[in-house]
Amino acid sequence: MLTEYLASHGYEVGSADSGQAMRAEIERALPDLILLDVQLPGEDGLTLARYLRERYDVGIIMVTGATDPVDRVIGLEVGADDYIGKPFDPRELRARVKSVLRRMQARPAGDARAATGAAPTSGDASRRIPMAGCSLDVASHQLFDREGREIPITTMEFDLLRVFAAHPNQVLSRDRLLTLTRNREWEPFDRSIDIRIARLRRKIEPDPENPQAIRTVRGVGYMYVPPAL
Repeated sequence: MLTEYLASHGYEVGSADSGQAMRAEIERALPDLILLDVQLPGEDGLTLARYLRERYDVGIIMVTGATDPVDRVIGLEVGADDYIGKPFDPRELRARVKSVLRRMQARPAGDARAATGAAPTSGDASRRIPMAGCSLDVASHQLFDREGREIPITTMEFDLLRVFAAHPNQVLSRDRLLTLTRNREWEPFDRSIDIRIARLRRKIEPDPENPQAIRTVRGVGYMYVPPAL
């Protein structure tokens, strides 16, 4: 079984067969990462992914039917960090688990404040990078609007903003963006980057339909243009 396989590789693993059971497990101990099957009975995995992303700073990997790209797209839209299609090689799943956990563990202690919605400290403003009409605090993984109010972002959205900030005025292909943010290659029909870019534009662009910060370079990828000083 999957739980036995992961446990045999050193992970502390629990299981739940429904949303209610999952909530009970989380009450006992919040895990670092949750594997969510889309086809759970009762509340489906997509509903539970949205619930988790709104409340907890936890890694989420969606387990979906290999022939159903719609579930994958929706899962990414609601905030999942990654997905894997069934049937899958347990070794691939373990690699994806390691990748998500590595990114979660690399987040600084200040990020816990972002997850709980606590107000930023007085020193945060000095570490913020202007992003269109917003500012990104790399140390605390927080995004703020012009008035200093926090804008909720997922781990993947933060990773994209961080990569764009580190590569201003450079055209980045989808493959390059996935490598820099997820350490995996882009696949044909993989819309995860496009979905995240669309969501980010709605959050940082004054006019998302006419983006000026994150620009599309047709046939290639995207380019971040920092605001003029």
